[in-house]
Order: sequence, then structure tokens, then C-alpha cells
Amino acid sequence: MTDEARHLPSPAPPADLRARQPKAVHSALAVLEEVARCGAGVTAQEVSENLRMPRATTYRLINLLVQDEYLVRMPDLRGFTLGRKVVELAHLVAPVRPPQAAVAVVEELRSGIRGGVHLVRYEHDRMRVVDPDPDFPLADEARLFAELDASAMGRLLVAELLETGSPLPASVRPELRASPERQESLRREVSATGRSWQVDAFTPGFGCLALPIRGPRGELVAGLTLSAPRIRIEQPGAVLELLSDGARRLAPLLR
Repeated sequence: MTDEARHLPSPAPPADLRARQPKAVHSALAVLEEVARCGAGVTAQEVSENLRMPRATTYRLINLLVQDEYLVRMPDLRGFTLGRKVVELAHLVAPVRPPQAAVAVVEELRSGIRGGVHLVRYEHDRMRVVDPDPDFPLADEARLFAELDASAMGRLLVAELLETGSPLPASVRPELRASPERQESLRREVSATGRSWQVDAFTPGFGCLALPIRGPRGELVAGLTLSAPRIRIEQPGAVLELLSDGARRLAPLLR
């Protein structure tokens, strides 16, 4: 849970689950909102305390939301994050689109590259997919946010947090969180190559690479990601030059 989330006001205490059904529904929605507010990795105890809700009621509601895939347990089983159904609901609402000039650059790249070209924005320790490739849908968007270091676009953000000495969010997997050696390897990889990449994490034989897009002070503001067969990620060739040029053109449009 980020420091910002800790200081956000919590909603009024919801009614106990034993109340009438409409109030029980209100309680479940309050739990869902609190998980979204706190971010990936928030625990049932934290939700209970933030909402001033009885612990047994909180656990019961969280278990129901997990069963219905509105929430999902983190890989280390210690906390929760938003699940697949929340992502699907979010897609029913028109996302905030990047500027039209930026969209034009991304569409130009898609027309010349075989593979999925996606644009993401970064805000502190959070990531948002603002322009996913409609012809190459993301394999598992819920997992992108539940396991931040599993994808190239997420690894780019984690490397930036490591570079600046910022705390890692709870959505970073335990094996990376507990290993300073792995953290340093990731930081050096991105620092040396100017990109991040991964293969076989979501779909066998496929992978993705991500290039940073930086603001006027060198801060990470966005990322340009390519999803493609593994061989094209490991040996990007001329495609890397196209993506690098696209990232340079996008930088002044996304500040």
C-alpha cells in the first residue's frame, strides 16, 4: 500500500453482512473500492481496519469476491488485487486516450511492425495501459497488474523504482522483492540496454520488450511495448530501431 493510499479518506463504515441484502451488496462494493484505493497486495486485515468493518465480515466478503473473480490473491497469498472481472468492466468504459498526435505515431508503428504495439503510462508506482493494440490483445491484463515484474512494461517501471531508490509496490513478486541480486540485475539490464524484455511468461513461445518514454527531467512517463514471437523479442533487429524512433517522437507528446 502506498503512502498516498494510507492517507486517503475511507468511506463510512458499511453495515454488517447480517443486514438486509442491499446493505450487504453495499459492503461488498466498499471492500472492492478499498482494494482499488490501496493497490495490489493490500491484506484483508488492512481492508477491515480501513473500513472499520468486522474482520469476519471482511473475510467473508473477500472470499466471495475472489470466488467470483472480482478479486484475486497475490502470488505470495498474503494480499489481494483486482481480478479479471474488474478489468473487463473497466473496458466497458471508454479509457482516457492519449493525445491524438501520440495515437497517430503509435498507429504508424503498428502499420509497419508485425506484432502487438501497446502504449502504457506510468504514475509513481502505478501503470496504466492507455492504448492497447486492438489487433493483438494483451494476454492476461489482470496479471499485468497483479505481478508487476512479470511483463516487460512492468519490469521497466520496477527498474525505474530501483534506480531512484523508491519503494517497490506490493505487486512485485516475492522472488524479486526478497533478492537484492535480482533487483540489481534488473536495474543494470535496463540501464545498460535502455529497454526491458521477457519471454514465455504469459504465452509459451512469445514475449515482449518495452522501451521507456521520458519527460523533460528524465523521469519515466510512459512505455512503448512490443508483443511478438520469442525470436523477434530476443533478436529485434530493425524493429528495435523503429520502436526507438517511435519512443523519441512520443516523448514530447506525452509530457
